Amino acid sequence: QVQLVESGGGLVQAGGSLRLSCAVSGGTFSVYSMAVAWFRLAPGKEREFVAAISWRGGSTDYADSVKGRFTISRDNAKNTVYLQMNSLKPEDTAVYTCAAKYTIRGSAVFGNPRDYDRWGQGTQVTVSS
Repeated sequence: QVQLVESGGGLVQAGGSLRLSCAVSGGTFSVYSMAVAWFRLAPGKEREFVAAISWRGGSTDYADSVKGRFTISRDNAKNTVYLQMNSLKPEDTAVYTCAAKYTIRGSAVFGNPRDYDRWGQGTQVTVSS
């Protein structure tokens, strides 16, 4: 049973940085193809796509709201996907959740939450002004 566990959230001032981690366990992450994405959910808003990465790591996609500030990366040897968040803004405040799916398409990225069938519990990110 594949499990995803997020960490790295917290409280930070506007302009600061955080790095989120999504640790994948219970599956052969580095062998099978798992595309991964980060989504976020803020109070009163719908779930929003943040960033996605292909299982080979060569393809990425970002929401316009985070382009140039956030970077998604992965270390398959450590079974972990990262989200480096710089120049944080109060509007980035949300619960950030990682999601994964198996795919044979090594360069494919997926931005629709319906594409994913494995989800973590989420980690809270709060950016103060």
